Amino acid sequence: MKYLIMVYSNPASRARWETLTDEQQLEFGRGHLGLTESLAQSGELVVSEGLADPALAKRVSVREGRTLTSDGPFAEVKELLAGFYLVECDSIDRAVELAARVPDAEFGEVEVRPVLDMSGWEL
Repeated sequence: MKYLIMVYSNPASRARWETLTDEQQLEFGRGHLGLTESLAQSGELVVSEGLADPALAKRVSVREGRTLTSDGPFAEVKELLAGFYLVECDSIDRAVELAARVPDAEFGEVEVRPVLDMSGWEL
């Protein structure tokens, strides 16, 4: 089963990041690299990526057949998706174990969500 481990950032986690020393920030990054390498070696990693600054995002909608875009993020959003790990493992309990290893879990939010398996759907 596939699970998406979503790493969130919010004003509190960003404020905490700002208090870290340069070495602590490097260690944080090394933690992500180490987790990625470990998951790749175990065969559980499908893909992992960090996301660029939300100010670079575009919001897309289609109305009456017209594609409309606006700069992101939505103004009222305080919590933003900062990155993700897509893993394939035996259970949600295992996915939660993996999510607990994400460095951001120590001072931010990490969410685990099952990915819908649409392979058997008749569309």
